[in-house]
Amino acid sequence: MAKNKLRKFAEINSFSNVIQPQSHHTISHFEYKGVWRNRFFRNNNPILLEIGCGKGEYSLGLAKAFPGKNFIGIDIKGDRIWKGARDALDQGLHNVAFLRIQAQHIGTFFGKHEVAGIWLTFPDPQERKTREKKRLTSPWFLQRYQQILAPGSPIHLKTDNRNLYEYTIAVIKEERHILECQTDDLYGGNQIDEPVVTSIQTYYEKKFLEERRPIHYLKFFLDE
Repeated sequence: MAKNKLRKFAEINSFSNVIQPQSHHTISHFEYKGVWRNRFFRNNNPILLEIGCGKGEYSLGLAKAFPGKNFIGIDIKGDRIWKGARDALDQGLHNVAFLRIQAQHIGTFFGKHEVAGIWLTFPDPQERKTREKKRLTSPWFLQRYQQILAPGSPIHLKTDNRNLYEYTIAVIKEERHILECQTDDLYGGNQIDEPVVTSIQTYYEKKFLEERRPIHYLKFFLDE
């Protein structure tokens, strides 16, 4: 297992669709901040993020479904990113990339209004109260998203964790954000007018469905 990880780490360094900033980038400067479209993707298409992308199934699925948009999967685990990046290269997907950083530093790597949407697909629910700040839908994180999201840009959450789902709804109400749609049972409840919400499934989502665990989904916008 250790040798396999080392092989992936060595290989990922050569991938043209993976950006692994050095430690000093979290302090001062990052070359693509504010210019991702022109300098990296070399087009003028909108950029959307999948934060906590894991192996990148959703990032790849979105890139296929929306060729006129750019997607960036974000995760700190290089051996996970390797899978999505390798598949993207093999499939010739040029509108998807992967950024290996910790999510809390996101404001260092994207400019104001540079991002047109965020997907949070089965993030760690960080169940303990002492880790609330680390939840990707906590007020702390929403403030960071607000720095980079263009006005009117949606945030999507898919999770099997009921507590995270209910917590997020409470945060949206308390912070006076705008909840557009929600369902506590994506595949057995209300129909959601967002085809990629059900047509793209991660490895864990398929596993949860086999275990008959309901999938929760909501879409919201940050109050400006």
